[in-house]
Amino acid sequence: MSETLLFRGAQVEGSSAADVIVDDGVIAEIGPGLSRAGATVVDVEGLVMLPGLVDLHTHLREPGYEASETILTGSRAAAAGGYTAVFAMPNTSPVADTAGVVEQELALGEAAGFVTVQPIGAVTVGQKGERLAELGAMADSRARVRVFSDDGFCVWDPLIMRRALEYVKAFDGVIAQHAQDPRLTEGAQMNEGAVSAELGLAGWPAVAEESIIARDVLLAEHVGSRLHVCHLSTAGSVDIIRWAKRRGVDVTAEVTPHHLLLTDELVRDYDARFKVNPPLRREEDVLAVREGLADGTIDIVATDHAPHPTEAKACEWHAAANGMVGLESALRVVQQAMVDTGLLTWGDVARVMSREPARIGRLTGHGTPLTEGQPASLAFYDPSPRRTFTTDDLRGRSVNSPYLGRELPGDVRWTLHQGTVTVADGALLDAPGVRA
Repeated sequence: MSETLLFRGAQVEGSSAADVIVDDGVIAEIGPGLSRAGATVVDVEGLVMLPGLVDLHTHLREPGYEASETILTGSRAAAAGGYTAVFAMPNTSPVADTAGVVEQELALGEAAGFVTVQPIGAVTVGQKGERLAELGAMADSRARVRVFSDDGFCVWDPLIMRRALEYVKAFDGVIAQHAQDPRLTEGAQMNEGAVSAELGLAGWPAVAEESIIARDVLLAEHVGSRLHVCHLSTAGSVDIIRWAKRRGVDVTAEVTPHHLLLTDELVRDYDARFKVNPPLRREEDVLAVREGLADGTIDIVATDHAPHPTEAKACEWHAAANGMVGLESALRVVQQAMVDTGLLTWGDVARVMSREPARIGRLTGHGTPLTEGQPASLAFYDPSPRRTFTTDDLRGRSVNSPYLGRELPGDVRWTLHQGTVTVADGALLDAPGVRA
């Protein structure tokens, strides 16, 4: 079903009010006082209009771990959070280290229809760090993979990391590194610091992250290739990225919503919802990554959405899985941590949660300017309400959110994926709805 939609009174990236006409999958007109015969009028007065959000770091678990999430359920969770594109991490079974697996993921995303699912390819075969995966074949496949990562496994061997950087340079790819020295984090259970000492839990030192980042920015500079740092979490890491950018290294970095808001103090109750990799850090680190995001040292916000079945979290702390779901809550957390504190404007939010992730991932048709003729991948967001986050807010298969029971601002009211409505007046549709 196709019809023309006229959204009346939107605050375009939080600034000037405008009407928006969406027709044939694109923004047909944008400006004040618009009208169109036969159009369905939607009142969005007071809502912030953003380009559809793009997540560069999502775990969709399919194939292989469908008890935690599927591409369909994860896509629904993404749409509920205002996302129109997600990059799917390769830690599946089989691992996404061949053209066949990434093409399967692409097809499943297309069938779901809620968001664009862009596969990320593994750097090494089986994410084992021993030899390079089929990088060229994945890049040349129908999935057109441009981001490669071993995800929860650091590419620890410097020679393999160098070769990967050299290889992807040929097709403008990027290596997204999980910066964690494995020897420095053996048996680690949480951030190394005062809280870990009090609780008697093995600590995860900041230097385990910072040393890998320092090594990799030097390798990227030497090779002249693109490097992306996943889920940066420490003040020292911010300093290293800042230093590297001053040197002209082609490096980008992401921070998660939970590292912008939550601290290791939450571990005191041994609630495994707060167990994550990298771990929640000190208040000083939270303030540093906020500053780094505000001044452009950190380029983007990425969710690291990591669903797990209930039994993987409802157990002893040491046995619990690392990870949190975050697609549905990300924009609300960014509002609380960055917008309400005056550190970012809504225009900045559009940059760090849509335009820059799409640019880093070389994903066309997303993160585009809110101008006539551009694809209508849009989110309309109400920043005014404040309410408790509950399981009713979750639309994926797992419920391991660290925000359950916490008051958060905001509400996604409408999401359009390439002109197709996926969220209408705050309700996630059972299937993608009207195409405008």
